[in-house]
Amino acid sequence: MSELVSTRIRTTAGKLGLPHLAEALNQYAQRADEAKMGYLDFLDLVLSEELAVRDDRRFRQGLRLSKLPHHKTLEDYDFSFQPDLDPRKVKDLATLSFVETKANAALLGPPGVGKTHIAVALAACRAGYSIYFTSLDDMVRNLTAAEAAGRLTSKLGTYLRPSVLVVDEVGYQPLERAEANLVFQVISKRYEKGSIILTSNKTFSEWGQVFGDEVLATAILDRLLHHCDVISINGPSYRLKNRLAAIERDIQVA
Repeated sequence: MSELVSTRIRTTAGKLGLPHLAEALNQYAQRADEAKMGYLDFLDLVLSEELAVRDDRRFRQGLRLSKLPHHKTLEDYDFSFQPDLDPRKVKDLATLSFVETKANAALLGPPGVGKTHIAVALAACRAGYSIYFTSLDDMVRNLTAAEAAGRLTSKLGTYLRPSVLVVDEVGYQPLERAEANLVFQVISKRYEKGSIILTSNKTFSEWGQVFGDEVLATAILDRLLHHCDVISINGPSYRLKNRLAAIERDIQVA
């Protein structure tokens, strides 16, 4: 391949928004030469590689914008430590069919059982869906501040635009009625328009206490649970497990 042709291809690739092709052109040509590729095979190689790079770039950008606290997978989750949890239910959620139908998923259980781990693992950046992760307290605090500054409508968009909103730690702190009303606005505006994945250490019957108003809690649950997969995890705490193991080691050493 002449230098003139190489330069022209790189320039054209840049104009077409194909930066990886411009950077890796010589590598592609060498691979094609070594494999004695035909024209169509070479074109297939170039397009496939460019698509893979673009998908990876989109995934990384989506991950950055999602505010996910970490990137754990279901493979990292120790289902054997939670024998009452059916892995099939979680893996069914991982197909993301509930996201396609704009339904919801709720993970309930005491602290430390891996609710947030599963919620993050279900986050759908890799599948091309936009994600935003927040604790309930952070969301309420941000919306309250925005309302006081006259920017509530704009701030609501943060929680309404993503395909999937992950709301972590529902129930750890009780809310004032005005705060609960802000949560209701998010839930009601996302109803049948975008999915929510939430985690909570409270049963739904306790949500009246969480939101400080039984009627408002019922209205939130009515919209949330209309299309929702609910998974309860009632086993022991992973964090406590690790702590107890450390204590046992210390006792044996002593």
